[in-house]
Amino acid sequence: MNGRRSSRVRPSSLPDHAGSAEGYLSHIPGWELLEEAHLLRRKFTFADFRQSLSFVDEAGRLAEEEGHHPDICFGWGYAAISLQTRKIKGLHENDFIMAAKINQFTGS
Repeated sequence: MNGRRSSRVRPSSLPDHAGSAEGYLSHIPGWELLEEAHLLRRKFTFADFRQSLSFVDEAGRLAEEEGHHPDICFGWGYAAISLQTRKIKGLHENDFIMAAKINQFTGS
């Protein structure tokens, strides 16, 4: 999934079903499905605020490159990223691509 790019999502696109979401999940360690498989989330831990901020900056750069923007919450020693494709109110393959790319730059 790391080498793939996010694709354009149309409002008529169907969300991934829970079964296919579970299959994708095996490729992105550390992430969890929430809200009946409509949301993907992972919490990252860091030694201090500076590392958290650096991670968020890198995630933001990646989001701009991919054109796919997660919700990010962070503070001292942590950052949490949530992915969902708002146009379809659920998960799309793009969410899993983003998760894999985030894992790649964190080394996990």
